[in-house]
Parts: sequence; structure tokens; C-alpha cells
Amino acid sequence: MAHCVQYREELIKNANYIGSPGKGILASDESTGTIGSRFQKINVENNETNRKAYRELLFLTPDLGKYCSGAILYEETLYQKADDGTPFVDILNKQGVLPGIKVDKGLSIIPGTKDEQVTEGLDGLAKRCADYYKAGARFSKWRAALKIGDGCPSDLSIHENAQNLARYAAISQANGLVPIVEPEVLMDGDHTIERCAQVTEKVLAVVFKYLHDHGILLEGCLLKPNMVTAGQQSATYKTTKPEQIAEATVTALARTVPPALPAIMFLSGGQKEEEASLNLNAINAFKAKKPWSLSFSYGRALQSSCLSAWKGDKANVKHAQEVFAARAKANSDAQLGQYKGGAFSVEQALYEKDYKY
Repeated sequence: MAHCVQYREELIKNANYIGSPGKGILASDESTGTIGSRFQKINVENNETNRKAYRELLFLTPDLGKYCSGAILYEETLYQKADDGTPFVDILNKQGVLPGIKVDKGLSIIPGTKDEQVTEGLDGLAKRCADYYKAGARFSKWRAALKIGDGCPSDLSIHENAQNLARYAAISQANGLVPIVEPEVLMDGDHTIERCAQVTEKVLAVVFKYLHDHGILLEGCLLKPNMVTAGQQSATYKTTKPEQIAEATVTALARTVPPALPAIMFLSGGQKEEEASLNLNAINAFKAKKPWSLSFSYGRALQSSCLSAWKGDKANVKHAQEVFAARAKANSDAQLGQYKGGAFSVEQALYEKDYKY
């Protein structure tokens, strides 16, 4: 069934391009509300002018294409233009960065569960994907969020989210967009790293079962999972070494993810900037059979220091771009297993309980 995909060759080419050595994804797809909470921390008003100015700063960063092969955009950003009239899509393409788009519509409670959530947005998705492709997007992202604790995640939650991820992926591929499948096992809770590994394996096994059932072309698809860590409220979270996270993460992936998938782009999930880079480096340095590219699709862990440096002031744009480029290079080096640590970072805590995009 997967071999009938109209955009087969383009999907495979773009998925492999995103997984290029030393490159990852800038997740700049924060919703209007979420970017507002970021701006609030630096005393910047949340309006379209400021949102555009900030995204323009990111996309015009010199050498962005050396470190990033893709950038996920929010719908508003996909259609915006820089101050000189150049569409953001054209700016990204000139940098060698593929434009992508967040297509889900956020989370809602699954009735009959302990406030577990499922992602909405399948209604009208085919038309939206077709429109996004026309506007220049070449990949898409859909996030599911699963929590650990008090009997969670339930089988109902896992299967509901996995099935929606597969349906989204099928619609996305049918309209020329490489789907990034994001089943995030949240860091919220006091669970052990072993419990996170167990849940992550179960979730990924079910997700790939549904991707198979829906005839997804795995060669033209990407995965955006959590790293396997202890819960943020766990006594062992801060003492777990990157090498332990690497072993647990690679083991979980090796047991569940088919080698046909070209790349796995980790989310940072509330890790600090330096923490996310060091963990990614350890994953790539870990000696094991790893048939996929293992890289990053970071939002907070790429942008936090940059936002602090910018503060909404035009005079700070160049410095903010330098800070952003330093974090992007750190993660590029980490993808190659060559990051030694020490890139510029303000190192504030980035974890937010029950995080929403």
C-alpha cells in the first residue's frame, strides 16, 4: 500500500535530507499563546509584529543551514514575510532549510480516563496539508502527549493517540508532506528511568503497528520521540548521567523502530539547553547498532538563550543570532558525537509541567 504514494520519491528525498549528518530541526512552531508566555519572560508584547521580528531573527541567522536542515513553523509564520518583503519560506529555502508546519490542533481530554489526552486536528487535515504544500511546506508535525503515573498511560490513551498519529501520517504523505510522528512520553512525574523505558517501548511498538496498518511509507517518515529519562520530580533525575540516558534510549529504539525509517529527531521535552546537547551527544557516541540518523528537533533547548539575548530590541539582533548559532552548532556537533560541552547557554530551567505548544 505504501508503494502507491503519489509523492513517494519526493518524500524519501526530503526525509533523508532532514536526517543529513550534523543537521537537525529548529522547532519554531510555538502557538500564539505559547510564544506569548516566552515573550512575557523577557517583557516583550505578544503581537504579530514582535512574533514576526523574532522568527525573522532566527531564519536570517548566518549559516543556519550548516546546522539545521528543517524548521517547523506555526501557520501564521508560514505565510509571513521579512521586513524586505521576502517570504520566510524563501529565506529558509535559500539557507538550505526545509520549511515544515505544525498541523495538529492541540490536546483534549479522553473521557473516562484520568485526564489523559488525545490530539485533535484530523477534520479538514487533507485540505490544510494541500494548502501548506502549495505555500512551500515540505514536512509536517503532529504531537501526542502521554503521561506516566497512577495507572497511566492507559491502553486506551496509547491506542487512541497511535491511531491518530497514523491517520495524520497517511494524510500528510498523500499531500506531499513528510510526517514527523511525535509520541511524547512526558517528563512529568517521579517515575524511574526504567519505567520510562518500559512505557516508551510500549508506546513506540503500538505507534509503528498502526503506521504499518495505515500503509505509511516509512522511508518518507520521521519520528520525534522523547529521550528515556527519569521523571522530572524523581530523586534520580539530576544524578542520571548522559551515558545512562543514551543506553536506555538507544535500547528502547532498537527494540521498536524499523530500520527503514531514515531519521529520529529527539524532542528536548523541557531539558536545559546544555543538558539536551550533552544527552544527544551521548546517544550518538553510544556504541550500538543504530540504523537511523539520531538528531534533534528542539524548541526551548535551541531558543532559550537567544530569546534572553534578544529581549525584543533590534540592537540585540546580531548578538542573539550569535547565541542561537552557538546552540545550533552545539547540537550539530552532538549529532556527530563530537560535542565537548561549553557552548554559550543561560542555563535556566526550561521544564514546564503539562507543557502545551
